[in-house]
Amino acid sequence: MKEPATAKASSWLQRGVALGVGVRTARIGRRLEEPQRALRQQGRIWQDLVVRQAATDFGRLVGLERGLRYVEFRRRVAPRTYEDFAPWIERMTRGEADVLWPGRCAYFAVSSGTTAGRTKHLPITPAMLAHFRQAGLDSLCYYSHRVGRSTVFLGRHLFLGGATTLAPIPDARPLAAWSGDLSGITAAHLPRWVERQLYEPGREIAQMEDWTEKLRAMAARTATRNITLLAGIPSWLLILAGELQMRTGRFPLNEVWPRLECLVHGGVPVGPFAAQLRAAVGPSVNFHEVYPASEGFIAAQDDEPAAGLRLMSEAGIFYEFLPFSQFDESRRDQLADAVVPLAEVETGIDYALLLTTPAGLTRYVIGDVVRFVSTTPPRLLYVGRTRLQLSAFGEHVIEKELTDALAAACTSLGGTVANFHVAPRFVPSEDSAQRARHEWWIEFATAPGPAELAQFADRLDVELQGRNADYQGKRIGRGLDTPVVQSVPAGTFERWLRSRGKWGGQNKMPRCRSDREVADELARFAGGSG
Repeated sequence: MKEPATAKASSWLQRGVALGVGVRTARIGRRLEEPQRALRQQGRIWQDLVVRQAATDFGRLVGLERGLRYVEFRRRVAPRTYEDFAPWIERMTRGEADVLWPGRCAYFAVSSGTTAGRTKHLPITPAMLAHFRQAGLDSLCYYSHRVGRSTVFLGRHLFLGGATTLAPIPDARPLAAWSGDLSGITAAHLPRWVERQLYEPGREIAQMEDWTEKLRAMAARTATRNITLLAGIPSWLLILAGELQMRTGRFPLNEVWPRLECLVHGGVPVGPFAAQLRAAVGPSVNFHEVYPASEGFIAAQDDEPAAGLRLMSEAGIFYEFLPFSQFDESRRDQLADAVVPLAEVETGIDYALLLTTPAGLTRYVIGDVVRFVSTTPPRLLYVGRTRLQLSAFGEHVIEKELTDALAAACTSLGGTVANFHVAPRFVPSEDSAQRARHEWWIEFATAPGPAELAQFADRLDVELQGRNADYQGKRIGRGLDTPVVQSVPAGTFERWLRSRGKWGGQNKMPRCRSDREVADELARFAGGSG
């Protein structure tokens, strides 16, 4: 494979960066081998957070104090959602000091979690920025340790994030405060060596709001650059690959960027997109999975994919876990004793994830559900959202089961999926002969015919029954009929996302709901099919 003549060789400064990262990687590698280190570090982080939050209005209200024991902390502080913290955060946006965290907060990350959620404004304190810097670099060191080299730092890293422009918050005046995408806040605080030697697509393009124009500008700027790492949500990565193919005539991406070695993906399960991504980047590129959120950088891959993601237990966040079988948002104040720290988690149990962060969010219910693959070391899987289950008929299906079933069906039958959503199809009250069922709205890369669609629906049914006992029981007991697959025209999901103002960046499609809010809108954008 011939390298384009315009690709620049690594500079001496980049080689110095790679050498320094290699030293850090070796140190992290030794830490990863210490079986009990995560528990020790979690205890240290919890104590530090409690001491610092004791000096805040929130800390005084809930009784945080130096020397507090964890058992008492668990009794005094109930789990809280964003809605509980919203009045406190609003005070912070007005410039008040010592509300949730010591001092004033000048930055707030805007996040909706998924395109169907309410917009959140999350405080990003200096300590929180330090968390993201440490966790982001450590996650890449996990990759370097796993593959046994630091060559990924001998080129530039292209991040497909949201617009990095920050908006001033009027209520904070005369103090200065800003809100925007987390990628914009972190980009504004990049170390100078990172911005000069690693970061792409550069500050000007990163600030662009129009996603289509932004992709074109990215392709134009980076087509001849030495890109060694590419990061983003799978669906946007595929669109960029198509844009570069049109511009350069080369495909896959390692024909455009011969030194491309790492594809960082996260934010959504990659299963249904894995074959497309592999074809788009080339067979030699390593996949590296991360688990980031606006509330914190939670985990990253340190081994083979089946091993799960290593909890980032040393980056300043204290983690707790509530068995999802007991989760009830309406009675959170009664569930404090059911929440367990990392030392008490078990494998194979689904947990609602709680964070105590250096932004002042304490026992914060992030809205994610995780499952541990191992506890020593702590490795987990993201399995879905607490509010985005598919359980209109008591089947309790979670996002991971849907994505895994879809990925297996694609592998078995050869389908390629661009996007999807699953909803209930209810029985019309006047038609007692029908039974309820699931309805899969799928945008295929190549639309299948009616017979293939029926075969695909049958395969999804088999795969989901093998993954979810409640769903299997509903099917066997004839409480649910075979699912139906709606194949929608190309661009349907894009039109839906654009209608919500959520096209591009880190926005994620809700994969399932127990109502038909998304499905009925997709039907409209698909031209009324279904």
